[in-house]
Amino acid sequence: MRTVLVVDDEPQLLRALQVNLEAEGYRVLTALDGLAALKHAEGGHPDVMVLDLGLPDINGVDVITRIRRTSSMPIIVLSARHGSVDKVRALDAGADDYVTKPFGLDELLARLRVAGRRKGGPEAADTGPAIDVGDFEVDLANRKVTRAGQAVRLTPREWAILELLVRNPGRLITQQQMLGKVWGPGYDNETHYLRVYMGQLRRKLETDPARPRHLLTEAGMGYRFEP
Repeated sequence: MRTVLVVDDEPQLLRALQVNLEAEGYRVLTALDGLAALKHAEGGHPDVMVLDLGLPDINGVDVITRIRRTSSMPIIVLSARHGSVDKVRALDAGADDYVTKPFGLDELLARLRVAGRRKGGPEAADTGPAIDVGDFEVDLANRKVTRAGQAVRLTPREWAILELLVRNPGRLITQQQMLGKVWGPGYDNETHYLRVYMGQLRRKLETDPARPRHLLTEAGMGYRFEP
């Protein structure tokens, strides 16, 4: 992954990120507001977006929602908003990660590397069978999901969680295992991420999301896939 779209309404921070990311070998696109971000997202072909929520024209959550209509590129939210409500709203809209200001460059670079592995690392070429559970079908080889014959669009993070579960049918995947595999090191305590994403997956795949048959929670421990 080499092209990063950075969106922030603080020109000094935007410039600093551009300089530092370019020094690390990234091609950097920048935007000071939501409309410019959407334009770059469509025409600049970025591999990942780093997005501030507090934009002057369009709320950052709305930017995420609009991008998710056509793109599954990883989105890392970079925001001074520390509240869990803001995090959940951004994640529920389709963001893949959330970094709070102030932050260290090393942390952001680590998050970008994790996003790069999800988007195009060796695991992307992995193959496997198609798993049909009746309510939905998961084609591991082609990284596709269908429900009632219709394609289901998943975000990269949603796919990573589903793939991990489907490849281990009947096995309990602990919260820490899932966070480590999908988000990477340093996320052991971010269990609220899992609740948000499992809820999204159930709404997209389960016939009755409130009473799931396949994507099960083991309270206080983790999650399990039952075919």
